[in-house]
Amino acid sequence: MIVMDIKIDNFFAFKNFHMNMSYPKKIVDSYIEEEYLSDRPNFRYKKVNILMGANATGKTSFGFMLMRIFNFMNTKQFEKITEVISVKEKKAAFSMDFITDDYTLYRIITNIAPKTGDEYKSTNIDVCLKETEIGIRDSYESCSRRLDSIICSKNTNFIEELEKIQGLSWRFEYPSDTPKAYHAPTKNVKRYINILENTLKVLDPSIRKVEKIDAVDNTFVIRLRDRDVIIQDGKIIDTTVLSSGTKAGIVVAGFVASIINGDNGFYYCDEKFSYIQSDVEKAFLSLMIECLQSNDQLFFTTHNTDILDLPLPKHSFVFLKKDCEDVEQPIKCVSASQYLKRNTDSLRNAVDNDLFSVAPSVDMIYEIANL
Repeated sequence: MIVMDIKIDNFFAFKNFHMNMSYPKKIVDSYIEEEYLSDRPNFRYKKVNILMGANATGKTSFGFMLMRIFNFMNTKQFEKITEVISVKEKKAAFSMDFITDDYTLYRIITNIAPKTGDEYKSTNIDVCLKETEIGIRDSYESCSRRLDSIICSKNTNFIEELEKIQGLSWRFEYPSDTPKAYHAPTKNVKRYINILENTLKVLDPSIRKVEKIDAVDNTFVIRLRDRDVIIQDGKIIDTTVLSSGTKAGIVVAGFVASIINGDNGFYYCDEKFSYIQSDVEKAFLSLMIECLQSNDQLFFTTHNTDILDLPLPKHSFVFLKKDCEDVEQPIKCVSASQYLKRNTDSLRNAVDNDLFSVAPSVDMIYEIANL
């Protein structure tokens, strides 16, 4: 699954928000292989999207919104999107261009009328689904123009529109000190155990081995030098033994295994490395990128500026910034490639000099000393 373009209005803190995941020209000798739709070399998309920005700029909320849209399309239940509408008395809307597992570009346009009673009803929801086949020589831009020319037909039943979408698949991971229930892969279990063991050994040298307990479903044992820790149904039985970084590593290992197995196609990893050393985060991101398969897409949010040193195309980096004074568009996204056009332009220097105006103001912190 690939997301090509998204617009969000009146959800969370987003108003008139727009992010596009295409790029204009082929990158020669790119670190990322096949950053285009398989067998459609002109249909370029950002296979890797590194989202950076200060706190409260919408990185996690953006992922939450994507996940709610995916779930809405999959389950046809609108409550997950209506509950995050910011101003209930105003119209809310989103549109998204995306590709599933065939050569079809979809565009879903959803408008939600203001709530008039105690709760939203199905009559508040208006969904238009457009689609066009992606030809051998097509680019995203040519397909997008065809979608623009399609007139939405009036359909009062949004479920009928959503039924047309097939092949949705995704995986999201969000910050948490304690891993959520995670079921180990049913295929390539031995490889998953090796991934988990290698991951945890890097994060905690006292870990000797990881083994599966065959007598109990979805249960593993982490063997340390002086004790054992059980993981059952994705939950650590004794959470006091492992560090926060090691516990995060359990989810990271599952995320990596999912990419290697090609389980989902769309992956969103949101700040899972807050407790993990910078070089380890860089290594895992490089591994994720290397293991992405054809027509996969990765979103990766981080505060770690050392990620800027990875040899990635500049269009892979997007910076979110919030301007509360701008009531029309309080959250904006800035693509590094909008500013840095030459191969010799340094992304690290641009960020250090705040070229994108995304650095947080710290003046009020220093003022505390004078209070």
